[in-house]
Amino acid sequence: MEAKITGFFDSVGTFFTGGDQIPWCDSDIVVGCEREVAEAEKGSSEELKSECIMRLSWALVHSKRPEDVQRGIAMLEASLANPGSPLQLREKIYLLAIGHYRSGDYSRSRQLVERCLEIAPDWRQALTLKKAIEDRITKDGVIGIGIAATAVGLIAGGIAAALSRKK
Repeated sequence: MEAKITGFFDSVGTFFTGGDQIPWCDSDIVVGCEREVAEAEKGSSEELKSECIMRLSWALVHSKRPEDVQRGIAMLEASLANPGSPLQLREKIYLLAIGHYRSGDYSRSRQLVERCLEIAPDWRQALTLKKAIEDRITKDGVIGIGIAATAVGLIAGGIAAALSRKK
């Protein structure tokens, strides 16, 4: 019985906190990746520069800081001009989808993850992100309906109170 109650409260907590399985990145990792990019730009090969920039982009879109996420999105969008191999394109689009998910733009994130799944239909990470997006959209819809129902109830209660005072 206690396990069921604990499970219920865990699921309610997950509902309100949005318990997705997408990892977060600390600011010290972002700083380390920025340092790598700066060192790579001092004369390394284009391939190494590209790898360092991809690692930095990953760290930025997984950051807890919204300004880092926006910076990661901008870097990835700029890098789409030179997509590289189909695998690199898939990775960039996926990271863009993560960034838009983290910034709350779920419809754009869903469009991007669908593009990833066109390239690789069985890609587990993209499928997991797609489910997280759909769960978040559903949750936001349920909360919106709850807020609307509460507003209607308050208005109806106010009207009923006003009418009862007139009599």
